[in-house]
Amino acid sequence: MIELIDINKYYNQGTINEMCLFHDFHLTIKDQQFVSVVGSNGSGKTTLLNIICGSIPLDSGTIFMNGTDITNMPEYKRQRRIGRVYQNPAMGTCPEMTIVENMALADTKGKPFNLLPGTNKQRIDFYREQLRSLSLGLEDKMNVKVGVLSGGQRQAMALLMSTMTPIEFLILDEHTAALDPKTAETIMALTDKIVKEKKLTTIMVTHNLRYAQEYGNRLLMMHQGKAIIDKSETEKANINTNFILDKFNEISIECGN
Repeated sequence: MIELIDINKYYNQGTINEMCLFHDFHLTIKDQQFVSVVGSNGSGKTTLLNIICGSIPLDSGTIFMNGTDITNMPEYKRQRRIGRVYQNPAMGTCPEMTIVENMALADTKGKPFNLLPGTNKQRIDFYREQLRSLSLGLEDKMNVKVGVLSGGQRQAMALLMSTMTPIEFLILDEHTAALDPKTAETIMALTDKIVKEKKLTTIMVTHNLRYAQEYGNRLLMMHQGKAIIDKSETEKANINTNFILDKFNEISIECGN
C-alpha cells in the first residue's frame, strides 16, 4: 500500500512565478489496485509519479510504502521496490547492449555487484523463456543489440525487465504514448497480463481515455493537483469513455480553453 499524507509541492518557490501544484494532498493506493490516472497537461500526473519514485523532493508531507516511511529515502533505494516504465522506449533499455545483456542487467537489480561475468550463462534459458512469453520472437534474437529493435519491442522488453525481480509497485508513465495504435494495444494486453499474473500494485498515467476506462480497477482524474474523479471497482466499471471526455471538456471550459 502507498500512502501520501499532507503532500505539498511548489515550483519556483519564492519567485513571482511560484506555483503550488499539491497542497495538503492525500492519496492511498491499496495492495493490488491497478490505478489509471488521467488529466490535462500540468494537472500533476507525472509529478505524482516522480514524488512516489523519489525523482523530485517534497516541500512537506509524508510518504509511506507498506508501512515504511520513505519520504527521505533516495530514489535508487526506492527502485529496489518499484519498477518503472517510461514514455520513451529508449529509457528502459540500453541500446548498445544485446538483449541477453539487458536481461542480465535487469536480473541484478537490487543485488550487490561483484567481480563476476556480466551474464550468468546458467540464467540464459530463463531469459529465453521470459522473452518467449512476449510472443514477439525476441527469444531468437538474444545476441542482437537492443538499439536495432522497434519501439514496441523495446517497450515490451522494458516492461518485462522492470518486473523481472520481485517488486511491490509498478509505475507506468504514459508507456504507450510513443507507439503506433496496433503496438500500443499489444503492450496494453501484455501490461494487463503481467499485472494480473504477478499481482502488482500499479499506477498508470495515460492520455488514452479508452485505456483508462478498460484497464485497471480504479480511475483517478487529476486537475490542478487534486483528484476530481476517484472511482473504484463497480463505480469505475460503470464509467464510460464519454463520461471522462465530458469531464475533460468541462475542465477546459473552466480554464478558458
